[in-house]
Amino acid sequence: MVCDSCGESEAIMHLTKIEKNDIVSVHLCEKCALEQGFEQGIGTGTVPLTDFLAQMGRVGDPSQVGGPCAYCGLKLDDFKKSGRLGCSQCYVAFEPQLRTLLRRLHGNTQHVGKVYLPPNPSVAEREERLAGLRRKLSKAVESEDFERAAQLRDMIRSEGEGAIE
Repeated sequence: MVCDSCGESEAIMHLTKIEKNDIVSVHLCEKCALEQGFEQGIGTGTVPLTDFLAQMGRVGDPSQVGGPCAYCGLKLDDFKKSGRLGCSQCYVAFEPQLRTLLRRLHGNTQHVGKVYLPPNPSVAEREERLAGLRRKLSKAVESEDFERAAQLRDMIRSEGEGAIE
């Protein structure tokens, strides 16, 4: 596939963006990707997830210090082999490793996209979603992540306005 920007070199980076509900695919060569601020790093390419997880935690990596999940007993090695966590508490037990993994795979550790909302959610679904947003808001305030807290506050307000309709 040829680069969409220069039309000459082979595209090595394939990006998909959603702009105003339209899916836009962009294919860039290495030079054009660098010019536009994209960098092909360790977390990109065609390395299967299990291989990537196996590379995680090589000897001498200080981010791999820690024991198994206190709740389910899953060990980091088991996670690296299967690519699956054992329970919701594993996210806490392996947080440093997961943050590193997400940053390397996706370039970020926080979801910045939109949340899917069904066309006509029932009252129970809406209340459940609001309760979840309120829990996330409390955690964000607790951890002093005020930017995220403001986003959640705005989401709660918009959900509340939808309930009035």
